[in-house]
This record gives sequence, structure tokens and C-alpha cells, in this order.
Amino acid sequence: MGRTKLFDHIKIDEHSSTPKYLQLSDAIINAIETGILKLDNVLPSINEISCRLDMARDTVDKGYRYLKSIGVIISVPGKGFYVAEIKPKRKFKVLLLFNKLSTHKKIIYDAFIAALDTDIYVDFYVYNNSFMLFKRLITEKQLTQYSHFVIIPHFINGHEFNMEIINTLPKEKLILMDKLVPQVTGNYGAVYEDFEQDIFNALQKALNDLSRYKTLKIVFPQKSYFPNEILGGFLNFAQEYAFSHGIVSDIMEESIHPGDVFIVLMEDDLVLLLERIVNMNLKIGKDVGVISYNETPIKKILLNGITTISTDFNFMGSTAARMLLEGPMEKIAIPFKYTKRNSL
Repeated sequence: MGRTKLFDHIKIDEHSSTPKYLQLSDAIINAIETGILKLDNVLPSINEISCRLDMARDTVDKGYRYLKSIGVIISVPGKGFYVAEIKPKRKFKVLLLFNKLSTHKKIIYDAFIAALDTDIYVDFYVYNNSFMLFKRLITEKQLTQYSHFVIIPHFINGHEFNMEIINTLPKEKLILMDKLVPQVTGNYGAVYEDFEQDIFNALQKALNDLSRYKTLKIVFPQKSYFPNEILGGFLNFAQEYAFSHGIVSDIMEESIHPGDVFIVLMEDDLVLLLERIVNMNLKIGKDVGVISYNETPIKKILLNGITTISTDFNFMGSTAARMLLEGPMEKIAIPFKYTKRNSL
């Protein structure tokens, strides 16, 4: 192995946000992958690299220690450093961005983390549906240190700009969860809900149960991160099956009558609705029907069971992790189902 050839391969960018020790270790890994370095080849000493590349000795030492920690090289006392693995496995480091914290988001997170290898680093941030906070996280992070970007892309404001930010990320490292975004271009990965078709199909499965009621209402707050495609699927169903129907923006202002069925997206609205129905001495599941969007464990037992229409959040999280670990980057629609309980 020629020293000159290896040193020609190592390029340290003084202006890069990637730490120099990682630039060095990545260059050595690339030299192994391209055959410049072979199994059992001896590496230049720490002092030689420090001198030739004008790098601090501690920086070179840190790079070598990192390569040792992932099994790429070994050290032999008195002899130096040797290539120990010709097919090095790069450690993953993931930037995970969620739009909010909620019970079903915790299910996604737990399933995602559980499906990853234990030595994978995950930086987890919540941007609270705010485009400005999302933009700041993307622009201020040292993006080159991450092997993958996994994002749930729901925004209340700045929608016209958020996809431009996402499009700046390398697509071979990008996985979107929960929502497929047509404006994001390239061969990226996605595990998503088909919101319009999903709610239509779920309500079709509930058709016999819904037929006992007069009016179908969906509670859809005006300021919401929920996609408008949900409304499209709801309206298509109501029109196709001739249901009297309405869109409710504020559950506290809406009249409640026997024969109403409410589809509730927000957890807070669900609590308010149930409280109002109980206070009116109406029977949930007999006088008034309730369907909650998104399954959570508590809905199995709340008031003897709340009917849900929901995607499989465990499957969503574990599928995203599998795609990250094994590939390929593809777009996978997550199953959506209707779960009948006593509230309908």
C-alpha cells in the first residue's frame, strides 16, 4: 500500500461542519471500500498523519479510536494500526423529527427504537407543528454527521416552504413517516397513510353500524395539522352513501342531538365531546355515536370502549426502522382499519 495514494485519498474540509476526526475516519473507510487499503495493511502512524495533513495529534488519535470502536482497525503494541475489516459497517446516526408528542406518536417512536440495533444513535426532536422551529432544526444541525433523516412532516404554518427545506436533504438518507408528500422529489423512503382513501374505506366497513344514525359529523379544527385529504374522504363517503353530514370546527359550539355520529380527530376534542354527551344524559353508542381517529390503548377501556379508525402505528415505526437498516428506499402504505367498540 502506497502512502502517497492513501494521503491523496484523504481530503479534510476546513469549512465542513463534520468534525475532522470523522472526516478522517470516513476517508479511511472509503479507502478500504475502494480497495486502496486491504485487509492487514498497516496504516500510517498518528504522528505521520498529523504531520502530513497538518492535523492535531489528538484529532488523529480520536479518529483512530473511533475506527477501533467500530472494528475497522486494530492496534498492535509496538507495531502500529492494521486494517481489520474490509467490509466495514458504518455506524448509523439518525436525526428523528416528530411534529408533536402524543400517545400514538409514542407508539411510533417506541416501535422505531425497538426495531433498531442497540448501537445506533438517535437524536430526537419535536418541532410542535411549527415550520420555523423545523427550519431552525434542519439548518442549525450538523447534517453531515447523520446517516439518515426520519421525519413526520405535519405543519400548521409555512406549508409552502417546508417541502423546500426537506428537498435540501439527501434523498438516499431520507424517510418520511405518516404522510406522503408529493412535493418532495427524488428516490426517498416513506411509510405513510393514504388519508383520503383510508377514511373512506374505514367508514365503508362501519356502514352497517352507521346506518342506525341520522347525521354524520367530523370534528376538524380550523387550525389543525391534519391533512385536508381526511375531509375529502369523509365528504366522498357521506355523499356516496347519502348521509346527512357536517364539518365541526369547534366541538363546544356544536349542538348535539340523538342520532348524531361524531368522528373526532383530536384527543382534547374527544374528552370534551364525551363529557358533553354524558352531561346531557345521552347514551354513548345508542343515542349518539362516537368514532375516534387514531388508536391508543386507553380507548380500548374508556367508557367500555371507544370505536376507532386508525393506521397501525407499531407497524409504521418498525417498517421505517427496517427500511433504514436494510433498504431499499421505497414508499409503503401502512394498513388502516376500523375497530368496532361500544361507542358506536
